[in-house]
Amino acid sequence: MNILLKYRLTIIGVIVGALGGYLYYYFVGCASGTCAITSSPVNSTLYGSVMGGLLSNMFKKEK
Repeated sequence: MNILLKYRLTIIGVIVGALGGYLYYYFVGCASGTCAITSSPVNSTLYGSVMGGLLSNMFKKEK
């Protein structure tokens, strides 16, 4: 349980990023299918979750 509290900010960032990535695919997407990231909901969601995790991890304070 302690590990969840330690990485809660990163986990929240991953979840928000995944949601944002999927919403970007759904509303903007790529009509032609040639876009590497936005042509597939899986790719867009994974990319969003990685970017959300990295972005939220930047705000973690070091002890």
